[in-house]
Amino acid sequence: MVAGKNLADYEAADDYEYYDDNTQAEEDLFQQTQTSEDPDWFEEFFGYSEPQQADPCSSDPCKNNGQCEKRGSSFSCICPKPYTGTTCEKVKDMCVENSCVRGDCLVTLTPPYSQCSCSHPYKLPDCHRASSQCRPNPCKNGGTCIRHRIRSKFTCECPEPFRGRFCEIGLDDCYEEDSLGYRGRVNQAENGKTCLHWNSHLLLDYPINAFMEDADSYGIGEHNFCRNPDEDQKPWCYITKNGKVEWDFCDISPCSGTDSLEDPSETNSGFKTCGQPEGQRALKRIYAGVKTTAGKHPWMVSLQRKTTRGSRHICGGVLIKSCWVLTAGHCLIELAEKHQVVLGKQDLRKREHQEQIFDVEKIIVHHKYREKGDVPYNDIALLKLKPVDGHCAVESKYVKTVCLPNFYFPVGTDCFISGWGATETDDISHQLLDANVKLISQKQCNAPSAYDQLLDESMFCAGNLRRPRADSCQGDSGGPLTCVENGSYYVYGIVSWGDQCGLKNKPGVYTQVPTFLSWIKSKIRSESRSFQ
Repeated sequence: MVAGKNLADYEAADDYEYYDDNTQAEEDLFQQTQTSEDPDWFEEFFGYSEPQQADPCSSDPCKNNGQCEKRGSSFSCICPKPYTGTTCEKVKDMCVENSCVRGDCLVTLTPPYSQCSCSHPYKLPDCHRASSQCRPNPCKNGGTCIRHRIRSKFTCECPEPFRGRFCEIGLDDCYEEDSLGYRGRVNQAENGKTCLHWNSHLLLDYPINAFMEDADSYGIGEHNFCRNPDEDQKPWCYITKNGKVEWDFCDISPCSGTDSLEDPSETNSGFKTCGQPEGQRALKRIYAGVKTTAGKHPWMVSLQRKTTRGSRHICGGVLIKSCWVLTAGHCLIELAEKHQVVLGKQDLRKREHQEQIFDVEKIIVHHKYREKGDVPYNDIALLKLKPVDGHCAVESKYVKTVCLPNFYFPVGTDCFISGWGATETDDISHQLLDANVKLISQKQCNAPSAYDQLLDESMFCAGNLRRPRADSCQGDSGGPLTCVENGSYYVYGIVSWGDQCGLKNKPGVYTQVPTFLSWIKSKIRSESRSFQ
C-alpha cells in the first residue's frame, strides 16, 4: 500500500524527531576512547595502518541514472533532466516557464520534458487557440455534439447506456470488489470534473503520482485514468477545484457480476468452459521455445490467406467464442472472403484429423487502428466465422476457447506465447511452438535504451530486456499471449510488433486485451442483435 493521497499526510511523515536512549552512552564511550593516553596502541599492537577512506560512490547512491562524483569523504550527484534532489530521487517541475493557457502542463521523462494537455476544443502546443467544438465530433459511442453560444462550450448527448463528458463511459466500465486492480479508462470524478494526469506538474509534491516508486504496479503512469493505489473504497483521481488540488472518487460503478459474452444467435456453441487445455506435455526445444503437443494451446488459430495455389499461413489468432476469433488489426489488409481460419492446427505442412476450417464472414478492425512509422496503435481486430452446417467451432480436445480477462496481471507474471513464428534460422516453423515470457513494466519498455516512449497505454511488452531469449516474431503476429489465473488461461495480449526478434532491450510488444474488453463485447453484441 502506498502513502496517503493528501499532501498533508505526506508532509507529516517528515515531522518525526528520532531519539535513541543509547546515544549518550555511545558518545561517552567515544570521548573516552579519544582521550586515551595512548590512542595508537590498538593499531601498533595489531600492525594496522590508517585505513583508506571508502569510496562513497561505490554503492551507486545516485538514482535514475545520476552520475556520482566524489567530494572528499562525501559525494554529489549530477542529475539528468528532469531529476533533482540529493540522490536524483525527485522529479523537477519543468513547467515553470511553460504556459498551457486552457489546459494542464505535464512533466515527461523525455525531451522537452514538458507538454500541454489541452481541454477540448483548445489545441496544442499551448492550448491558446480553440478549434470547432463539434468538428470533428468529439463524442464517442454514437454521441451527438451540441454547440453552445460560447465558442469553447459544448455538450455531448449520449445514447443509452453511455455517459461521461464524451459519452466514453459504458456499462462495462466498472470495478471489481478488489478495485486495487482497476485498469479501466474512466477519467471523470463523481462531481463531473476531469481527472488530472498523474504526471501533472501540480502533483509533483504529492505522494501518489506517475513518478513514485513502483507506479507501474499500481497502474499509474502518464495518463489521467482513475486508479486505487491506496486501496480506498473505489477508484479515484486528483482534480482541481477553485484553483486547488483535491481528490475525489470516480464516476465508476461496481460490476454487478461477471459479464457474459453469450451470443444469442449462437445456439450450438457447445463450449462448457474457457481456458482449460487437456494436453500439457512438451517435447524438444526449438529456438527459445518448445515444440508443443497437440491440444496444449487449443484456442490457437492459424489465419490463412487463400490463393490460387491453396492457402498460406499469415498470422496467428485466438478463439474466444464458437464463432469469434481475436487477432491483430495489422494482419488484415484484404477482404474477408480472401481469408480462412484453421482451428486445432499443429503442423502447417499436412492436413490433420483434428482441424476445423472456416471461412471468414466478417472482419472488424478497431475503429482507431492506425500506424505511425512502423508502430501499429489499437492493433486489434475481430473475425466472425461463417458457420458450416449451422454451427461454428465445435469443442474437442484440440479446439477450445480461451478466457477473456476483466482484470490486469501484475508486472513479472510468467505468461506464454505460441505460434508458427520465425526460428533462429529465420524460417517459419511448420510446428506450433510456445515459450515462457515475463510481463515487463511500461516504464522499462519505454526507457530510452528500449522503445523510447513508443508504447501507449494500450500496449505492453514481455520477454527479457537483458538476455534475449524467448520472443514473438513476425510470423506470430495476431497470436495470443496467455497468462494463468486460478487454473484457467486468459488471453492477456495479442502479438503486435517489435524490433526484429530476440534482441537485447527489444522484447515483443503486445496489444493489451483488457483495455479493449468493452469494445470486444459491444461488437459481438451488436452483431448478435443484427441477426435477430
